[in-house]
Amino acid sequence: MPTGEFLLVCGAILVVAFLYSAVGHAGASGYIAVLSLFGYAPEVIRPVALVLNILVAAIGVAQFSRAGHFSWPLFWPFAVLAVPMAFIGGYLTLPTHWLKVLIGVVLLASAIQFIRKPSADGELSRPATGPAIAIGGGLGMLAGLTGTGGGIFLTPLLIFLRWAATKQASAVSALFILVNSLAGLAGNFSATRTFPAFALSFAGVAVVGGALGSYTGARRLEVTAIKQLLAVVLAIAGLKLVLS
Repeated sequence: MPTGEFLLVCGAILVVAFLYSAVGHAGASGYIAVLSLFGYAPEVIRPVALVLNILVAAIGVAQFSRAGHFSWPLFWPFAVLAVPMAFIGGYLTLPTHWLKVLIGVVLLASAIQFIRKPSADGELSRPATGPAIAIGGGLGMLAGLTGTGGGIFLTPLLIFLRWAATKQASAVSALFILVNSLAGLAGNFSATRTFPAFALSFAGVAVVGGALGSYTGARRLEVTAIKQLLAVVLAIAGLKLVLS
């Protein structure tokens, strides 16, 4: 790849990592969009996105946890079935075009809601364990199939159903993304027995963007600002899925 083009990709990954990590996400859908735009082969895009996801999500977990926003009782029911389902989704290669379009439309609708009503957090309730486990399993499968960590689906769900405050939802989603991305990458490697070594070329810029973004989101941004930024992230992810 020419040096100029490589730098453009690195710059785009830096911006994606910053934007997504500020709301507790890791940027997989954004990385997929960037790599697709620059003509990378589809079979290498998913593992590269997952590698960058793992790095940025790990930083997000540390930042949001240190700021006191993480809740283990809220996290584990969503994660317990999501991890094995993410492995299965990462292993499978299915014709998922219309599923991606449907998910993209849902994300765009969520983005519009956050833009229209970026209000402060209201009264919260804890989700029942059984439904949370089932929902987590479905989100894990979607995460594996789409090459994402699933946080892009979990965060708006937690906020819209008032199951978590905004920053708590970001913290829970960061660890949800981390474990699902690890499982999805393991599933992908089990199926392909290959790993795109050039993913490490983008690791540094993703780490820098993730560190800056997660620190900003965990300690500097107000809740309404995070919701507005989340709307931008959801819109980017939704458009990527609809147009891919």
